[in-house]
Amino acid sequence: MRRLHYHLVDVFTDRAFGGNPLAVVTNGRGVDDATMQAIAKEFNLSETTFVLPPDDPRHDWRVRIFTPGNELPMAGHPTVGTAFVLAREHLIPRGERESKIIFEEGVGPVPVRVEFEHGEPSFAEMSQPLPKFGLRLDDRGAVARMLSLEESDIEPDLPVEIVSCGVPFLYVPLRSLDAARRARPRVDLIERVAQEHDISPEAFVFTRETEGPGSTVHSRMFAPSLGIAEDPATGAASGPLGCYLVRYGLVQCDDSAEIVSEQGIEMGRPSYVRITIERRGDDITAVRVGGQCHFMGEGFIEV
Repeated sequence: MRRLHYHLVDVFTDRAFGGNPLAVVTNGRGVDDATMQAIAKEFNLSETTFVLPPDDPRHDWRVRIFTPGNELPMAGHPTVGTAFVLAREHLIPRGERESKIIFEEGVGPVPVRVEFEHGEPSFAEMSQPLPKFGLRLDDRGAVARMLSLEESDIEPDLPVEIVSCGVPFLYVPLRSLDAARRARPRVDLIERVAQEHDISPEAFVFTRETEGPGSTVHSRMFAPSLGIAEDPATGAASGPLGCYLVRYGLVQCDDSAEIVSEQGIEMGRPSYVRITIERRGDDITAVRVGGQCHFMGEGFIEV
């Protein structure tokens, strides 16, 4: 039997039982793929990460990310939460106010910045690949039905579109907070639409009506194909969300835009994801996603 050390952290929140919970296994060296997947299924959180030595010595750590159902090439809250845990455990270099590190993930090198207050990590932010805008879905009736909504709940002047900053999501702009609250995913219809259009079945809905006065958008994300009925905070989807908002003029962005996406409120796990988009002219030149984290505990699992 081997004892693996894990840490539990809530990501994109400053308090217990908010945000998106994450398990971080800090000594993942030598654990085979099947065991990693089984451990992720055992924890049954939206994601579990395994920290390994980097393949390239110029980088800091290799991070593998698993949902209960499969491995992901990149994900936001696992990257942010893993950086927080490694900083807390003194497993990355500490600067006086911040540290910059590089993780190896399935999409390649991922730069991460960690801020410190009173010697402890207080904020972590990842850089994401530049956006790729993909297929638009014109059948808004089908999109509405797969979310148990009416076609009139979808913003008429904005596209239903695939956007990716490493992981593709289908973005569905809704007209109201009420519509976002009423959304209920129909797994069979989501899978049917995904198969018909050969697209990713992860659906991200948002509205510019918010609950929090400091929020820019109110968001929800449904990913039944990943074993996640609903995700309380989705960093990998927040970067593309920010790019969508900037591209279609929904937020002001001269050289840069600061965006806050509130998510997880319907699940009782309020999360606040901070998104920074930089652009030059019409071209987006940088995408960063970050937030606070709250340490919940640690332990060992024997495999």
